[in-house]
Amino acid sequence: MDTPAESLDFIRTIVHNDLATGKHESIQTRFPPEPNGYLHIGHAKAICLSFGLAEETGGACNLRFDDTNPTREDTIFVEAIRADILWLGFNWDSEHFTSDYFEQLHAWAIQLVEAGKAYVCDLSPDEARTYRGTLTEPGKPSPCRDRAIAENVDLFQRMTAGEFEEGTHVLRAKIDVASPNLNLRDPVMYRILKEHHHRTGDRWSVYPMYDWAHGQSDSIERITHSLCSLEFENHRPLYDWYVRELGIYAPRQIEFARFNLSHTVMSKRKIQQLVEEGHVAGWDDPRLPTLSGFRRRGCPPAAIRQFCQEIGMAKRVNMIEIAKLEGCIRSELNTTARRYLGVLRPLKVVITNYPEDQVEYHTGNNNPNDESAGTRQIPFSREFYIEQEDFMAEAPRKYFRLTPGREVRLRYAYFVTCTHFDSDDDGNVTTVYCTYDPETKGGNAPDGRKVKGTIHWVSAAHAISAEVRLYDTLFTVENPEKQDEPFLNLLNPESLTVLSDCKVEPAATEISISQAVQFERQGFFAPDLESTPEALIFNRTVSLRDAWAKIAKKNRSAAVLALSGAEPEPGIPQGKGQTGG
Repeated sequence: MDTPAESLDFIRTIVHNDLATGKHESIQTRFPPEPNGYLHIGHAKAICLSFGLAEETGGACNLRFDDTNPTREDTIFVEAIRADILWLGFNWDSEHFTSDYFEQLHAWAIQLVEAGKAYVCDLSPDEARTYRGTLTEPGKPSPCRDRAIAENVDLFQRMTAGEFEEGTHVLRAKIDVASPNLNLRDPVMYRILKEHHHRTGDRWSVYPMYDWAHGQSDSIERITHSLCSLEFENHRPLYDWYVRELGIYAPRQIEFARFNLSHTVMSKRKIQQLVEEGHVAGWDDPRLPTLSGFRRRGCPPAAIRQFCQEIGMAKRVNMIEIAKLEGCIRSELNTTARRYLGVLRPLKVVITNYPEDQVEYHTGNNNPNDESAGTRQIPFSREFYIEQEDFMAEAPRKYFRLTPGREVRLRYAYFVTCTHFDSDDDGNVTTVYCTYDPETKGGNAPDGRKVKGTIHWVSAAHAISAEVRLYDTLFTVENPEKQDEPFLNLLNPESLTVLSDCKVEPAATEISISQAVQFERQGFFAPDLESTPEALIFNRTVSLRDAWAKIAKKNRSAAVLALSGAEPEPGIPQGKGQTGG
Protein backbone atom coordinates (compact mmCIF):
# COMPACT_ATOMS: atom_id res chain seq x y z
CA MET A 1 0.00 0.00 0.00
CA ASP A 2 3.03 2.27 0.31
CA THR A 3 4.03 1.83 -3.32
CA PRO A 4 5.10 5.20 -4.82
CA ALA A 5 2.42 6.57 -7.14
CA GLU A 6 4.89 7.09 -9.99
CA SER A 7 5.69 3.35 -10.04
CA LEU A 8 2.05 2.26 -10.51
CA ASP A 9 0.67 1.16 -13.87
CA PHE A 10 -2.82 2.27 -14.85
CA ILE A 11 -4.51 -0.79 -13.33
CA ARG A 12 -2.68 -0.50 -10.02
CA THR A 13 -3.48 3.21 -9.95
CA ILE A 14 -7.21 2.37 -10.17
CA VAL A 15 -6.96 -0.31 -7.50
CA HIS A 16 -4.96 1.80 -5.06
CA ASN A 17 -7.33 4.71 -5.56
CA ASP A 18 -10.33 2.47 -4.85
CA LEU A 19 -8.71 1.39 -1.60
CA ALA A 20 -7.67 4.92 -0.64
CA THR A 21 -11.17 6.33 -1.19
CA GLY A 22 -12.85 3.50 0.70
CA LYS A 23 -14.71 2.16 -2.32
CA HIS A 24 -13.35 -1.25 -1.38
CA GLU A 25 -11.99 -2.39 1.95
CA SER A 26 -10.02 -5.19 0.30
CA ILE A 27 -9.26 -6.41 -3.21
CA GLN A 28 -10.65 -9.63 -4.69
CA THR A 29 -9.34 -10.74 -8.09
CA ARG A 30 -9.56 -13.96 -10.06
CA PHE A 31 -7.70 -15.84 -12.78
CA PRO A 32 -10.25 -17.61 -15.03
CA PRO A 33 -8.56 -19.90 -17.61
CA GLU A 34 -10.51 -22.26 -19.82
CA PRO A 35 -9.21 -25.82 -19.26
CA ASN A 36 -8.84 -26.57 -22.97
CA GLY A 37 -5.04 -26.45 -23.25
CA TYR A 38 -1.83 -25.60 -21.46
CA LEU A 39 -0.99 -22.10 -20.24
CA HIS A 40 1.58 -20.09 -22.17
CA ILE A 41 3.77 -17.06 -21.49
CA GLY A 42 0.87 -14.72 -22.28
CA HIS A 43 -1.16 -16.24 -19.46
CA ALA A 44 1.80 -15.63 -17.14
CA LYS A 45 1.23 -11.90 -17.51
CA ALA A 46 -2.40 -12.26 -16.39
CA ILE A 47 -1.37 -14.56 -13.53
CA CYS A 48 1.28 -12.16 -12.28
CA LEU A 49 -1.20 -9.27 -12.49
CA SER A 50 -4.20 -10.87 -10.76
CA PHE A 51 -2.28 -12.81 -8.12
CA GLY A 52 0.30 -10.06 -7.75
CA LEU A 53 -2.31 -7.37 -7.09
CA ALA A 54 -3.89 -9.51 -4.41
CA GLU A 55 -0.52 -10.07 -2.74
CA GLU A 56 0.48 -6.41 -2.93
CA THR A 57 -2.72 -5.15 -1.36
CA GLY A 58 -3.36 -7.91 1.17
CA GLY A 59 -6.35 -9.08 -0.83
CA ALA A 60 -7.30 -12.44 -2.33
CA CYS A 61 -7.25 -14.09 -5.75
CA ASN A 62 -9.44 -16.98 -6.85
CA LEU A 63 -8.66 -19.61 -9.45
CA ARG A 64 -11.76 -20.23 -11.53
CA PHE A 65 -11.89 -22.68 -14.40
CA ASP A 66 -14.16 -21.39 -17.16
CA ASP A 67 -15.58 -24.77 -18.14
CA THR A 68 -18.57 -23.74 -20.26
CA ASN A 69 -17.59 -25.63 -23.42
CA PRO A 70 -17.61 -29.41 -22.79
CA THR A 71 -16.42 -30.19 -26.33
CA ARG A 72 -12.93 -28.85 -25.66
CA GLU A 73 -12.22 -29.19 -21.94
CA ASP A 74 -10.52 -31.93 -19.92
CA THR A 75 -9.33 -32.59 -16.38
CA ILE A 76 -5.81 -33.09 -17.79
CA PHE A 77 -5.71 -29.38 -18.57
CA VAL A 78 -7.14 -28.52 -15.14
CA GLU A 79 -4.25 -30.32 -13.48
CA ALA A 80 -1.69 -28.74 -15.83
CA ILE A 81 -2.99 -25.24 -15.10
CA ARG A 82 -2.79 -25.79 -11.35
CA ALA A 83 0.80 -27.02 -11.71
CA ASP A 84 1.82 -24.02 -13.83
CA ILE A 85 0.42 -21.47 -11.37
CA LEU A 86 2.15 -23.13 -8.42
CA TRP A 87 5.40 -23.34 -10.41
CA LEU A 88 5.24 -19.60 -11.08
CA GLY A 89 5.17 -19.06 -7.34
CA PHE A 90 1.51 -18.21 -6.74
CA ASN A 91 -1.34 -19.91 -4.89
CA TRP A 92 -5.06 -19.27 -4.97
CA ASP A 93 -7.25 -18.38 -1.99
CA SER A 94 -10.10 -20.52 -3.29
CA GLU A 95 -10.76 -22.67 -6.34
CA HIS A 96 -13.96 -22.61 -8.36
CA PHE A 97 -15.42 -23.79 -11.66
CA THR A 98 -17.97 -21.91 -13.68
CA SER A 99 -19.86 -25.19 -13.69
CA ASP A 100 -20.30 -24.69 -9.92
CA TYR A 101 -22.70 -21.92 -10.87
CA PHE A 102 -24.69 -23.62 -13.65
CA GLU A 103 -27.83 -23.87 -11.49
CA GLN A 104 -27.65 -20.21 -10.46
CA LEU A 105 -26.87 -19.03 -13.98
CA HIS A 106 -29.85 -20.97 -15.30
CA ALA A 107 -32.13 -19.47 -12.64
CA TRP A 108 -30.93 -15.97 -13.52
CA ALA A 109 -31.56 -16.68 -17.20
CA ILE A 110 -35.18 -17.56 -16.37
CA GLN A 111 -35.37 -14.34 -14.34
CA LEU A 112 -34.44 -12.33 -17.44
CA VAL A 113 -36.91 -14.30 -19.58
CA GLU A 114 -39.70 -13.63 -17.08
CA ALA A 115 -38.76 -9.94 -17.06
CA GLY A 116 -39.05 -9.79 -20.85
CA LYS A 117 -35.29 -9.27 -21.18
CA ALA A 118 -34.49 -12.58 -22.94
CA TYR A 119 -36.18 -14.84 -25.47
CA VAL A 120 -35.76 -18.14 -27.27
CA CYS A 121 -34.81 -17.77 -30.92
CA ASP A 122 -35.11 -20.53 -33.51
CA LEU A 123 -33.42 -18.81 -36.43
CA SER A 124 -30.85 -21.01 -38.13
CA PRO A 125 -27.21 -19.99 -37.61
CA ASP A 126 -27.06 -18.56 -41.15
CA GLU A 127 -30.29 -16.63 -40.65
CA ALA A 128 -29.09 -15.31 -37.29
CA ARG A 129 -25.93 -13.93 -38.93
CA THR A 130 -28.02 -12.16 -41.55
CA TYR A 131 -30.35 -10.64 -38.96
CA ARG A 132 -27.44 -9.47 -36.83
CA GLY A 133 -26.22 -6.97 -39.42
CA THR A 134 -22.64 -5.80 -39.95
CA LEU A 135 -20.25 -3.21 -38.62
CA THR A 136 -21.82 -0.65 -40.98
CA GLU A 137 -25.41 -1.89 -41.05
CA PRO A 138 -27.75 -2.28 -38.05
CA GLY A 139 -29.30 -5.63 -37.29
CA LYS A 140 -32.95 -6.59 -37.70
CA PRO A 141 -35.24 -7.94 -34.98
CA SER A 142 -35.59 -11.69 -35.00
CA PRO A 143 -39.16 -12.88 -35.78
CA CYS A 144 -38.94 -14.62 -32.38
CA ARG A 145 -38.13 -11.42 -30.48
CA ASP A 146 -41.71 -10.64 -29.46
CA ARG A 147 -42.71 -14.11 -28.34
CA ALA A 148 -44.87 -14.21 -25.23
CA ILE A 149 -42.97 -14.55 -21.97
CA ALA A 150 -44.75 -17.78 -21.05
CA GLU A 151 -43.82 -19.34 -24.40
CA ASN A 152 -40.18 -18.33 -23.94
CA VAL A 153 -40.09 -19.85 -20.48
CA ASP A 154 -41.58 -23.07 -21.82
CA LEU A 155 -39.20 -23.25 -24.76
CA PHE A 156 -36.17 -22.60 -22.59
CA GLN A 157 -37.21 -25.31 -20.16
CA ARG A 158 -37.66 -27.71 -23.08
CA MET A 159 -34.20 -26.74 -24.39
CA THR A 160 -32.84 -27.57 -20.96
CA ALA A 161 -34.67 -30.90 -20.93
CA GLY A 162 -32.99 -31.88 -24.21
CA GLU A 163 -36.09 -31.90 -26.39
CA PHE A 164 -34.44 -29.98 -29.25
CA GLU A 165 -31.44 -30.75 -31.41
CA GLU A 166 -28.25 -28.73 -31.42
CA GLY A 167 -28.42 -25.59 -33.54
CA THR A 168 -32.21 -25.35 -33.54
CA HIS A 169 -32.74 -22.99 -30.60
CA VAL A 170 -30.74 -20.49 -28.53
CA LEU A 171 -31.61 -18.17 -25.67
CA ARG A 172 -30.84 -14.54 -26.50
CA ALA A 173 -30.79 -11.39 -24.41
CA LYS A 174 -33.18 -8.67 -25.64
CA ILE A 175 -31.06 -5.52 -25.77
CA ASP A 176 -30.65 -3.47 -28.97
CA VAL A 177 -30.42 -4.98 -32.46
CA ALA A 178 -29.36 -1.62 -33.90
CA SER A 179 -26.56 -0.93 -31.41
CA PRO A 180 -23.23 0.15 -32.95
CA ASN A 181 -21.67 -2.38 -30.56
CA LEU A 182 -22.34 -5.78 -32.12
CA ASN A 183 -22.03 -7.45 -28.73
CA LEU A 184 -25.29 -5.76 -27.66
CA ARG A 185 -27.31 -6.95 -30.65
CA ASP A 186 -29.34 -9.53 -28.77
CA PRO A 187 -26.39 -11.77 -27.88
CA VAL A 188 -26.74 -15.50 -27.32
CA MET A 189 -26.83 -16.52 -23.65
CA TYR A 190 -27.33 -20.29 -23.99
CA ARG A 191 -26.88 -22.80 -26.80
CA ILE A 192 -27.81 -26.48 -26.98
CA LEU A 193 -24.84 -28.85 -26.58
CA LYS A 194 -25.52 -32.52 -25.96
CA GLU A 195 -22.00 -33.27 -24.78
CA HIS A 196 -20.57 -34.95 -21.71
CA HIS A 197 -19.09 -32.42 -19.29
CA HIS A 198 -15.92 -33.28 -17.39
CA ARG A 199 -17.57 -32.36 -14.06
CA THR A 200 -21.36 -32.31 -14.48
CA GLY A 201 -21.55 -35.36 -16.73
CA ASP A 202 -24.77 -35.46 -18.78
CA ARG A 203 -26.78 -33.23 -16.44
CA TRP A 204 -27.06 -30.36 -18.93
CA SER A 205 -28.16 -30.08 -22.53
CA VAL A 206 -27.67 -26.31 -22.60
CA TYR A 207 -24.48 -24.46 -21.75
CA PRO A 208 -23.92 -20.76 -21.04
CA MET A 209 -21.91 -18.55 -23.35
CA TYR A 210 -18.80 -16.96 -21.87
CA ASP A 211 -20.27 -13.44 -21.93
CA TRP A 212 -23.25 -14.62 -19.92
CA ALA A 213 -21.27 -16.67 -17.40
CA HIS A 214 -18.36 -14.27 -16.95
CA GLY A 215 -19.88 -11.32 -15.14
CA GLN A 216 -22.29 -13.38 -13.07
CA SER A 217 -19.49 -15.69 -11.89
CA ASP A 218 -17.48 -12.61 -10.93
CA SER A 219 -20.50 -11.31 -9.05
CA ILE A 220 -21.01 -14.56 -7.13
CA GLU A 221 -17.37 -14.48 -6.02
CA ARG A 222 -17.58 -10.77 -5.15
CA ILE A 223 -14.72 -9.90 -7.47
CA THR A 224 -13.81 -6.23 -7.06
CA HIS A 225 -11.66 -5.88 -10.18
CA SER A 226 -12.23 -8.26 -13.08
CA LEU A 227 -9.00 -8.01 -15.11
CA CYS A 228 -9.38 -9.04 -18.74
CA SER A 229 -7.38 -8.84 -21.94
CA LEU A 230 -8.12 -6.05 -24.38
CA GLU A 231 -10.37 -8.01 -26.73
CA PHE A 232 -13.05 -7.91 -24.01
CA GLU A 233 -13.20 -4.12 -23.98
CA ASN A 234 -16.16 -4.08 -26.37
CA HIS A 235 -17.81 -6.76 -24.26
CA ARG A 236 -17.77 -4.61 -21.12
CA PRO A 237 -21.13 -2.89 -21.87
CA LEU A 238 -22.71 -6.36 -22.07
CA TYR A 239 -20.93 -7.45 -18.86
CA ASP A 240 -22.38 -4.39 -17.11
CA TRP A 241 -25.85 -4.81 -18.68
CA TYR A 242 -26.28 -8.34 -17.34
CA VAL A 243 -25.37 -7.56 -13.72
CA ARG A 244 -27.40 -4.35 -13.82
CA GLU A 245 -30.55 -6.04 -15.16
CA LEU A 246 -30.23 -8.84 -12.61
CA GLY A 247 -29.75 -6.33 -9.81
CA ILE A 248 -26.75 -8.21 -8.39
CA TYR A 249 -23.31 -7.15 -7.14
CA ALA A 250 -21.42 -5.39 -9.94
CA PRO A 251 -17.67 -5.98 -10.26
CA ARG A 252 -15.55 -3.59 -12.33
CA GLN A 253 -14.03 -4.98 -15.52
CA ILE A 254 -10.68 -3.47 -16.56
CA GLU A 255 -8.87 -4.43 -19.75
CA PHE A 256 -5.17 -4.61 -20.48
CA ALA A 257 -3.32 -5.47 -23.67
CA ARG A 258 -2.00 -8.90 -24.44
CA PHE A 259 1.48 -9.13 -25.91
CA ASN A 260 3.00 -11.19 -28.69
CA LEU A 261 6.36 -12.87 -28.28
CA SER A 262 8.56 -12.83 -31.36
CA HIS A 263 9.35 -15.95 -33.38
CA THR A 264 6.54 -18.03 -31.89
CA VAL A 265 2.75 -18.30 -31.84
CA MET A 266 0.54 -17.39 -28.87
CA SER A 267 -2.72 -18.77 -30.25
CA LYS A 268 -3.81 -21.78 -28.21
CA ARG A 269 -5.43 -23.20 -31.34
CA LYS A 270 -2.19 -22.98 -33.30
CA ILE A 271 -0.14 -24.40 -30.45
CA GLN A 272 -2.59 -27.31 -30.30
CA GLN A 273 -2.18 -27.82 -34.05
CA LEU A 274 1.61 -27.93 -33.66
CA VAL A 275 1.22 -30.57 -30.96
CA GLU A 276 -1.42 -32.72 -32.64
CA GLU A 277 0.32 -32.73 -36.02
CA GLY A 278 3.66 -33.72 -34.49
CA HIS A 279 5.64 -30.58 -35.35
CA VAL A 280 6.72 -30.50 -31.70
CA ALA A 281 7.04 -33.22 -29.07
CA GLY A 282 4.03 -32.32 -26.93
CA TRP A 283 2.62 -29.37 -25.00
CA ASP A 284 5.82 -29.21 -22.94
CA ASP A 285 8.19 -29.14 -25.90
CA PRO A 286 10.90 -26.61 -24.89
CA ARG A 287 10.46 -24.75 -28.19
CA LEU A 288 6.86 -23.81 -27.36
CA PRO A 289 5.91 -20.70 -25.35
CA THR A 290 3.94 -22.87 -22.89
CA LEU A 291 4.85 -22.57 -19.23
CA SER A 292 5.39 -26.33 -19.10
CA GLY A 293 7.77 -25.96 -22.06
CA PHE A 294 9.74 -23.26 -20.25
CA ARG A 295 9.82 -25.40 -17.12
CA ARG A 296 11.15 -28.41 -19.06
CA ARG A 297 13.74 -26.17 -20.66
CA GLY A 298 15.03 -25.15 -17.23
CA CYS A 299 13.72 -21.60 -17.20
CA PRO A 300 13.43 -20.34 -13.60
CA PRO A 301 9.97 -19.04 -12.66
CA ALA A 302 11.56 -15.92 -11.17
CA ALA A 303 12.73 -14.99 -14.67
CA ILE A 304 9.18 -15.27 -16.03
CA ARG A 305 7.88 -13.06 -13.22
CA GLN A 306 10.65 -10.51 -13.86
CA PHE A 307 9.87 -10.53 -17.58
CA CYS A 308 6.18 -9.85 -16.91
CA GLN A 309 7.13 -7.00 -14.59
CA GLU A 310 9.47 -5.43 -17.12
CA ILE A 311 7.04 -5.49 -20.04
CA GLY A 312 4.44 -3.84 -17.79
CA MET A 313 0.80 -3.06 -18.43
CA ALA A 314 -0.17 -1.51 -21.74
CA LYS A 315 -3.36 -0.55 -23.53
CA ARG A 316 -2.12 -1.63 -26.95
CA VAL A 317 -0.98 -5.05 -28.11
CA ASN A 318 2.75 -5.02 -28.78
CA MET A 319 5.45 -7.36 -29.99
CA ILE A 320 8.09 -8.29 -27.42
CA GLU A 321 11.40 -9.57 -28.71
CA ILE A 322 12.25 -13.00 -27.37
CA ALA A 323 15.70 -11.58 -26.60
CA LYS A 324 14.12 -9.64 -23.73
CA LEU A 325 12.81 -12.82 -22.16
CA GLU A 326 16.14 -14.53 -22.70
CA GLY A 327 17.84 -11.58 -21.01
CA CYS A 328 15.67 -12.06 -17.92
CA ILE A 329 16.49 -15.76 -17.89
CA ARG A 330 20.23 -15.09 -18.16
CA SER A 331 20.10 -12.46 -15.45
CA GLU A 332 18.41 -14.82 -13.01
CA LEU A 333 20.52 -17.86 -13.84
CA ASN A 334 23.77 -15.92 -13.79
CA THR A 335 23.09 -15.33 -10.11
CA THR A 336 21.66 -18.70 -9.13
CA ALA A 337 22.95 -21.41 -11.50
CA ARG A 338 25.82 -23.68 -10.47
CA ARG A 339 28.76 -23.98 -12.88
CA TYR A 340 29.99 -27.18 -14.49
CA LEU A 341 32.37 -28.11 -17.29
CA GLY A 342 30.86 -29.61 -20.41
CA VAL A 343 32.18 -30.15 -23.94
CA LEU A 344 29.55 -30.32 -26.66
CA ARG A 345 31.69 -31.25 -29.69
CA PRO A 346 34.67 -33.07 -28.16
CA LEU A 347 38.22 -33.13 -29.48
CA LYS A 348 40.78 -35.22 -27.57
CA VAL A 349 43.94 -33.61 -26.21
CA VAL A 350 46.94 -35.50 -24.82
CA ILE A 351 49.55 -33.85 -22.55
CA THR A 352 52.71 -35.71 -23.53
CA ASN A 353 54.76 -34.69 -20.47
CA TYR A 354 52.05 -35.45 -17.91
CA PRO A 355 52.34 -38.76 -15.98
CA GLU A 356 50.14 -41.39 -17.64
CA ASP A 357 48.51 -42.78 -14.50
CA GLN A 358 48.26 -39.55 -12.55
CA VAL A 359 44.91 -38.04 -11.55
CA GLU A 360 44.63 -34.81 -9.65
CA TYR A 361 41.74 -32.61 -8.63
CA HIS A 362 41.31 -28.92 -9.21
CA THR A 363 38.96 -26.69 -7.26
CA GLY A 364 36.08 -25.28 -9.27
CA ASN A 365 33.92 -22.37 -8.18
CA ASN A 366 30.27 -23.41 -8.19
CA ASN A 367 29.09 -19.83 -8.76
CA PRO A 368 31.42 -16.80 -8.82
CA ASN A 369 28.42 -14.58 -8.02
CA ASP A 370 27.42 -16.54 -4.91
CA GLU A 371 30.08 -17.41 -2.34
CA SER A 372 27.62 -19.60 -0.44
CA ALA A 373 27.46 -21.96 -3.45
CA GLY A 374 30.89 -23.25 -2.46
CA THR A 375 33.34 -25.22 -4.59
CA ARG A 376 33.76 -28.70 -6.05
CA GLN A 377 36.67 -30.92 -7.00
CA ILE A 378 37.16 -31.51 -10.74
CA PRO A 379 39.28 -34.49 -11.87
CA PHE A 380 42.15 -33.82 -14.28
CA SER A 381 44.29 -36.34 -16.14
CA ARG A 382 46.70 -36.74 -19.05
CA GLU A 383 43.95 -36.98 -21.65
CA PHE A 384 40.97 -34.67 -21.81
CA TYR A 385 38.44 -33.21 -24.22
CA ILE A 386 38.13 -29.65 -25.48
CA GLU A 387 35.71 -28.07 -27.93
CA GLN A 388 36.54 -28.63 -31.59
CA GLU A 389 36.24 -24.91 -32.18
CA ASP A 390 38.93 -24.26 -29.54
CA PHE A 391 41.62 -25.65 -31.86
CA MET A 392 42.73 -24.56 -35.32
CA ALA A 393 45.54 -26.14 -37.28
CA GLU A 394 46.16 -22.88 -39.11
CA ALA A 395 44.89 -19.88 -37.21
CA PRO A 396 44.67 -16.22 -38.22
CA ARG A 397 46.57 -13.59 -36.29
CA LYS A 398 43.90 -12.75 -33.73
CA TYR A 399 42.77 -16.26 -32.95
CA PHE A 400 43.66 -16.72 -29.26
CA ARG A 401 42.71 -20.32 -28.63
CA LEU A 402 44.77 -23.46 -29.15
CA THR A 403 46.92 -23.81 -32.26
CA PRO A 404 50.42 -25.24 -32.88
CA GLY A 405 52.99 -23.27 -30.92
CA ARG A 406 50.32 -21.35 -28.93
CA GLU A 407 50.10 -21.43 -25.14
CA VAL A 408 46.64 -21.20 -23.54
CA ARG A 409 45.18 -21.56 -20.08
CA LEU A 410 43.06 -24.55 -19.14
CA ARG A 411 40.26 -23.35 -16.88
CA TYR A 412 41.18 -24.14 -13.21
CA ALA A 413 44.23 -26.20 -14.29
CA TYR A 414 47.45 -25.37 -16.18
CA PHE A 415 49.03 -23.53 -19.09
CA VAL A 416 49.44 -25.88 -22.04
CA THR A 417 51.23 -25.44 -25.37
CA CYS A 418 50.26 -27.30 -28.54
CA THR A 419 53.14 -29.21 -30.15
CA HIS A 420 51.43 -31.16 -32.95
CA PHE A 421 48.21 -32.95 -33.93
CA ASP A 422 46.87 -35.97 -35.83
CA SER A 423 44.37 -35.85 -38.68
CA ASP A 424 42.34 -38.44 -40.56
CA ASP A 425 42.36 -39.03 -44.32
CA ASP A 426 39.79 -36.24 -44.80
CA GLY A 427 41.92 -33.71 -42.99
CA ASN A 428 39.82 -33.65 -39.82
CA VAL A 429 41.83 -33.17 -36.64
CA THR A 430 41.46 -36.24 -34.41
CA THR A 431 43.93 -35.67 -31.56
CA VAL A 432 45.90 -32.67 -30.33
CA TYR A 433 49.17 -33.02 -28.42
CA CYS A 434 50.42 -30.54 -25.88
CA THR A 435 52.94 -30.04 -23.13
CA TYR A 436 52.04 -28.45 -19.82
CA ASP A 437 53.86 -26.23 -17.36
CA PRO A 438 53.47 -27.81 -13.88
CA GLU A 439 54.37 -24.46 -12.28
CA THR A 440 51.11 -22.94 -13.54
CA LYS A 441 48.76 -25.06 -11.45
CA GLY A 442 45.51 -23.19 -10.83
CA GLY A 443 45.89 -21.25 -14.05
CA ASN A 444 48.54 -18.67 -13.10
CA ALA A 445 52.21 -18.44 -14.05
CA PRO A 446 54.67 -17.65 -11.22
CA ASP A 447 56.82 -15.64 -13.63
CA GLY A 448 53.85 -13.40 -14.41
CA ARG A 449 53.55 -14.31 -18.10
CA LYS A 450 50.11 -13.86 -19.59
CA VAL A 451 48.06 -15.80 -22.11
CA LYS A 452 45.11 -14.42 -24.02
CA GLY A 453 43.08 -17.60 -24.34
CA THR A 454 41.30 -19.65 -21.68
CA ILE A 455 39.47 -22.82 -22.68
CA HIS A 456 37.42 -25.39 -20.79
CA TRP A 457 37.91 -29.14 -20.74
CA VAL A 458 36.68 -32.46 -19.32
CA SER A 459 38.99 -35.26 -18.22
CA ALA A 460 38.66 -38.15 -20.67
CA ALA A 461 39.03 -40.81 -17.99
CA HIS A 462 36.22 -39.32 -15.94
CA ALA A 463 33.96 -37.85 -18.63
CA ILE A 464 30.29 -38.76 -18.64
CA SER A 465 28.64 -38.97 -22.04
CA ALA A 466 25.45 -36.98 -22.54
CA GLU A 467 22.97 -36.03 -25.21
CA VAL A 468 22.50 -32.28 -25.53
CA ARG A 469 19.55 -30.65 -27.27
CA LEU A 470 20.18 -27.16 -28.60
CA TYR A 471 16.99 -25.15 -29.12
CA ASP A 472 16.53 -22.20 -31.43
CA THR A 473 13.43 -20.17 -32.24
CA LEU A 474 10.51 -22.25 -33.51
CA PHE A 475 9.81 -19.91 -36.44
CA THR A 476 12.07 -18.10 -38.89
CA VAL A 477 10.14 -14.80 -38.82
CA GLU A 478 9.32 -12.41 -36.02
CA ASN A 479 5.54 -12.68 -36.29
CA PRO A 480 4.44 -15.92 -37.99
CA GLU A 481 0.77 -15.15 -37.26
CA LYS A 482 0.84 -12.00 -39.40
CA GLN A 483 2.19 -13.39 -42.66
CA ASP A 484 0.52 -14.00 -46.01
CA GLU A 485 1.47 -17.69 -46.07
CA PRO A 486 0.38 -20.43 -43.65
CA PHE A 487 2.25 -20.25 -40.36
CA LEU A 488 3.41 -23.88 -40.63
CA ASN A 489 5.42 -22.94 -43.72
CA LEU A 490 7.51 -20.66 -41.51
CA LEU A 491 8.73 -23.31 -39.06
CA ASN A 492 12.45 -23.17 -38.42
CA PRO A 493 14.00 -26.46 -39.65
CA GLU A 494 16.95 -25.81 -37.30
CA SER A 495 14.88 -25.17 -34.18
CA LEU A 496 16.34 -28.33 -32.62
CA THR A 497 19.87 -29.69 -32.94
CA VAL A 498 20.72 -32.90 -31.09
CA LEU A 499 24.33 -33.59 -30.13
CA SER A 500 24.66 -37.22 -29.14
CA ASP A 501 28.21 -37.59 -27.76
CA CYS A 502 28.90 -34.65 -25.49
CA LYS A 503 31.15 -34.93 -22.46
CA VAL A 504 30.43 -33.52 -19.00
CA GLU A 505 32.25 -33.65 -15.69
CA PRO A 506 31.13 -36.39 -13.25
CA ALA A 507 29.36 -33.98 -10.88
CA ALA A 508 26.81 -33.27 -13.62
CA THR A 509 25.07 -36.56 -12.82
CA GLU A 510 23.82 -34.96 -9.59
CA ILE A 511 21.86 -32.18 -11.32
CA SER A 512 18.11 -32.39 -10.69
CA ILE A 513 15.59 -32.62 -13.52
CA SER A 514 14.77 -29.17 -14.99
CA GLN A 515 17.36 -27.49 -12.71
CA ALA A 516 19.30 -25.10 -14.90
CA VAL A 517 23.09 -24.93 -14.57
CA GLN A 518 25.80 -23.26 -16.58
CA PHE A 519 28.21 -25.25 -18.67
CA GLU A 520 31.03 -22.75 -18.67
CA ARG A 521 31.54 -20.89 -21.93
CA GLN A 522 28.57 -22.79 -23.42
CA GLY A 523 25.30 -21.59 -21.93
CA PHE A 524 22.68 -22.61 -19.42
CA PHE A 525 21.36 -26.17 -19.56
CA ALA A 526 18.96 -28.37 -17.62
CA PRO A 527 18.41 -32.14 -17.51
CA ASP A 528 15.38 -33.16 -19.55
CA LEU A 529 12.46 -35.08 -18.07
CA GLU A 530 13.75 -38.16 -19.90
CA SER A 531 17.25 -37.83 -18.45
CA THR A 532 18.62 -40.48 -16.06
CA PRO A 533 22.01 -40.77 -14.32
CA GLU A 534 22.79 -43.60 -16.76
CA ALA A 535 21.68 -41.69 -19.86
CA LEU A 536 22.01 -37.95 -19.37
CA ILE A 537 20.00 -35.61 -21.60
CA PHE A 538 20.41 -31.85 -21.30
CA ASN A 539 18.25 -29.13 -22.83
CA ARG A 540 19.83 -25.77 -23.52
CA THR A 541 17.85 -23.24 -21.54
CA VAL A 542 19.47 -20.22 -23.12
CA SER A 543 22.85 -19.41 -24.63
CA LEU A 544 25.38 -17.09 -23.05
CA ARG A 545 26.00 -13.66 -24.45
CA ASP A 546 28.54 -14.60 -27.08
CA ALA A 547 31.16 -11.93 -27.81
CA TRP A 548 31.15 -13.01 -31.45
CA ALA A 549 27.38 -13.10 -31.90
CA LYS A 550 26.93 -9.52 -33.09
CA ILE A 551 29.78 -9.85 -35.53
CA ALA A 552 28.44 -13.15 -36.77
CA LYS A 553 24.98 -11.71 -37.29
CA LYS A 554 26.29 -8.78 -39.31
CA ASN A 555 28.41 -10.96 -41.54
CA ARG A 556 26.08 -13.99 -41.72
CA SER A 557 29.00 -16.28 -40.94
CA ALA A 558 29.04 -17.14 -37.24
CA ALA A 559 31.30 -20.17 -37.57
CA VAL A 560 34.04 -18.44 -39.54
CA LEU A 561 34.14 -15.44 -37.25
CA ALA A 562 34.02 -17.44 -34.03
CA LEU A 563 36.99 -19.53 -35.14
CA SER A 564 39.02 -16.91 -36.92
CA GLY A 565 39.16 -14.38 -34.11
CA ALA A 566 37.76 -11.55 -36.20
CA GLU A 567 38.27 -8.04 -34.92
CA PRO A 568 35.88 -7.65 -31.95
CA GLU A 569 33.54 -4.75 -31.57
CA PRO A 570 34.61 -1.95 -29.25
CA GLY A 571 34.10 -2.90 -25.63
CA ILE A 572 34.21 -6.67 -26.23
CA PRO A 573 37.24 -8.24 -24.52
CA GLN A 574 39.48 -10.18 -26.89
CA GLY A 575 40.02 -13.87 -26.39
CA LYS A 576 36.79 -14.44 -24.45
CA GLY A 577 33.79 -16.29 -25.81
CA GLN A 578 31.21 -15.53 -23.14
CA THR A 579 30.17 -13.58 -20.11
CA GLY A 580 28.33 -14.79 -17.06
CA GLY A 581 31.16 -16.18 -14.93
